Amino acid sequence: MSLWKIALRSVQFRFLSSVLTAFSISLGVALIVTVLVIHGVLDSSFKRGSQGYDYIISGKGSPLDVVLGVVFYLNQPLGGVSDDYLQKFRRGEYSHLVQDAIPLTIGHHFRGSTIVGTSPEFFAALRFMGDKKYECSSGNFFKGTETFSAVLGSRAQKKTGLKVGETFLPENMPNPDGSIDDDHDHDQPFTVVGILEPTGTPNDNVIFVNIDGFYDMHQTHDSNTKKHKKQYSAILLVIKKNPIKPEGIAIDPNSPDFDPTAAMQDRAYVNIHATELPDTLDKTPDIQAVSPIREIAKLLENIVGNIQLVLIFMAVMVVIVAGIGMMVSIYNSMNERKQEIAVMRALGARRFTVMSIILLESILLSLGGGLIGVLIGHAMIGGVGPWISQNTGVVVHALNFHVTEFYLIPGLIILASIVGFLPAIVAYKQDVATSLAP
Repeated sequence: MSLWKIALRSVQFRFLSSVLTAFSISLGVALIVTVLVIHGVLDSSFKRGSQGYDYIISGKGSPLDVVLGVVFYLNQPLGGVSDDYLQKFRRGEYSHLVQDAIPLTIGHHFRGSTIVGTSPEFFAALRFMGDKKYECSSGNFFKGTETFSAVLGSRAQKKTGLKVGETFLPENMPNPDGSIDDDHDHDQPFTVVGILEPTGTPNDNVIFVNIDGFYDMHQTHDSNTKKHKKQYSAILLVIKKNPIKPEGIAIDPNSPDFDPTAAMQDRAYVNIHATELPDTLDKTPDIQAVSPIREIAKLLENIVGNIQLVLIFMAVMVVIVAGIGMMVSIYNSMNERKQEIAVMRALGARRFTVMSIILLESILLSLGGGLIGVLIGHAMIGGVGPWISQNTGVVVHALNFHVTEFYLIPGLIILASIVGFLPAIVAYKQDVATSLAP
């Protein structure tokens, strides 16, 4: 009989004790897997959520608040940006640097889904997850002439139940205290003309409407609406590219020479002159230029990354404590197994053979607990995934994996070898004659 089979029989003979020991290890492994996978998904989702444009032009304030509001729709954006700036980016003094300038206005909701007013260029000019284009699973994108038209994100469609051809009336956003202002009733309905293919970005949770209709829906109650210039929540800028690749541009967010504009250019080369644009705009009294990838890198490194390290440290400590518990369990079983070990030695088993069986038993318990922990971890991810998606717009599935999970197996083998060494030494030194004596 092989040593593995003998070790497995030993584990089966002490079934209850073995199950409890393996389960304690599985809890720590499950926590490690959950933290790694969710952090990995958040990291990739946050980074790909900011792709497609280079800068966000917004009112003065915290750049991180701008990113959370404009990219992830988690809060209300800062003060408005005048339509004058949109014209400057499209046809004015900055047009030689800007390839696309796309207005964005966030406000109102319908059945819990945020409504975003934008122009048709949003779907035509922007990309997500590298170089993927926005596509409709049904219907089409709205045109500039379709004033009161809407395109729904995939999750927003499921949440609202709206279909192509149906209409809806936007609702005011609730105040911080939960109340809703009824100063403006919206009696101009929007017609759903398209449903987005799932993107895995926060845009899946949004209802996009034609920005002209967004402002015009109040005209029946406010006759002065059109007399005022439009104020946007933000303007998304796509910078023109250089045909010649610049040298020496760092694209690592952790590098001191990190250039967020260069990092965004996956399809072409950055326009060096455009890097001066943020400094120029920041000198204006009412707007600023925010690099989403820089702010997201800071968020992930300074806040999310530190939380991840703390959680992983706690999970590793749980595994280590469980390993020590396994060592104590096997060590205490040595008294019960004296005659068993003595019989094996009497039948010709060498000291190293007996020692190897104890180590293999420890490894089996660790690997069994580790595999159970991986399954529990992914089950937990599948359980909290819908909640994370609903509250953050980040799509998390039970089948998401993190490359670090592959290091758990050798790590558990090393841990098992360490904690099983003391009981194995005890078995190695056991005297046959004394153990067989009546």
